[in-house]
Amino acid sequence: MIGAIEGFGKDEYLQYFSKEKANITVKISSPIKKTRIAENLIDTKIAPLMSRIKTRTQIRFEVLKDVKYRVYISHSSEEVYNKLYSMLKEHKSVYTLCLGLSEHIANYEFIGEMEAVSELSDSEREIHSVIPEKELIKISFEEGKEYFSETIPIEMLPNREVIEYGKVLFERNAKCILASVNSLWRLENGEGIIFM
Repeated sequence: MIGAIEGFGKDEYLQYFSKEKANITVKISSPIKKTRIAENLIDTKIAPLMSRIKTRTQIRFEVLKDVKYRVYISHSSEEVYNKLYSMLKEHKSVYTLCLGLSEHIANYEFIGEMEAVSELSDSEREIHSVIPEKELIKISFEEGKEYFSETIPIEMLPNREVIEYGKVLFERNAKCILASVNSLWRLENGEGIIFM
């Protein structure tokens, strides 16, 4: 999505947002809800005229519903950062934003720019972003919270080959997680985040 806002093509955006150049993390801002939708898939290669398509395959897709995330980013290139800041502030994007498939159009709201201070402490802290497993020392499980982990791609080459996967921990209902971690960034609004 960040590449789409800035106007980087799908063949080039990964070179601008590698781990060496950008720090990125995500906060889940609304409870994760899923639904299943049946879609008819058609093979458009065998029937050039849509009205003559006879074969359809119905597939049930599981999709997220009413999603809301907050993305935190810092970048080593002042030029890339300033362009992104300008586009976000003016609510512009070069390409249409979507979550996964092109049919799942996304929107965004620019919250602002914040200062962050690094905290190198292994004591228990409230973490508001997803937590990369490699940064986790100990988690304090609290009643009323639902904890999940997912394996996600962390780093890809420009040809979209995944070179690093990682597990991230999150709370399904958008609540913070109380944990001891290797390092975290404290934002001026008090939130603690960990970059992936």
